[in-house]
Amino acid sequence: MTHPYARELGDFLRARRGRLRPQDVGLEPGGRRRVTGLRREELALLAGLSTDYYQRMEQGREVRPSDPVLDALADALGLDDEERRHLFALARAARRPVPVRADHGPQEVPRGTLRLLGALDTPAVVLGRHLDLLAWNPLAEALLGSPAGLPPDRLNMLLLMFDDTLTGERSCPGWERQAMDYISMMRSAVAADPTHPRADALIGELTLLSAEFRRLWARHDVASSVSGAKTFRVPEVGDIALDWDTYPVPGRPGAVVLVYTAEPGSADAERLRLLASLRAPGPAPGAVGPAARVDARSR
Repeated sequence: MTHPYARELGDFLRARRGRLRPQDVGLEPGGRRRVTGLRREELALLAGLSTDYYQRMEQGREVRPSDPVLDALADALGLDDEERRHLFALARAARRPVPVRADHGPQEVPRGTLRLLGALDTPAVVLGRHLDLLAWNPLAEALLGSPAGLPPDRLNMLLLMFDDTLTGERSCPGWERQAMDYISMMRSAVAADPTHPRADALIGELTLLSAEFRRLWARHDVASSVSGAKTFRVPEVGDIALDWDTYPVPGRPGAVVLVYTAEPGSADAERLRLLASLRAPGPAPGAVGPAARVDARSR
């Protein structure tokens, strides 16, 4: 059986090889080419490896590259620091036996994190290791709408972003950039546990339902946590441009608190305050939405 980490390593190498052109690394393109990126033999030459050895790595066969080999591959592929760490993490995991049993139990939000969420005077949510929406505060509900009506296993940022019934959201500025940020975080989660059933279920469903997801997922971009900006179109108050940042949840590997903020004193901050006042009825100030427990086996 192919080691799951070796398979993920091979997919990552193939994706990174595919984004390089011969002229990017000082090679002549030469004649007709069946691939847009580097050929396997070209990358192997740059990294000082035999073509057969490199090919077996991409195929996920029983190859356990040393750290010097990984360094040579990272240099040849022009990987950045995050990608280099990802390469080493996958390769080192592939050297170890496959874990007999991993922790695939329900995800829960620590009480302290829930208290922090309720105390924030800006929209904030808690995302699990596979981007499941586990908790939210009233301002997040005012900004994003109430997620309480959806089953817990559908409360997932990627499922919501690629839902074809919500295609209007895709016209928002920066939609693809934020989708790519979330996909990069999911890639890191898969690298941490390639056999997790929740990841398998989500990726399988999204791959079948969305050509856009398939295109972006194939890029193999990775990020453990990210930040960015997003413009929300809210009928009552107009567009609100917010920055967003993610912060790790203590003791919950892969889980993050995602916080939206506006520049103090800006028109966006004023619109956010207006939105909060318009949608004030409902949960008491400081209340937090129910922490959805997403079982790894749920579908």
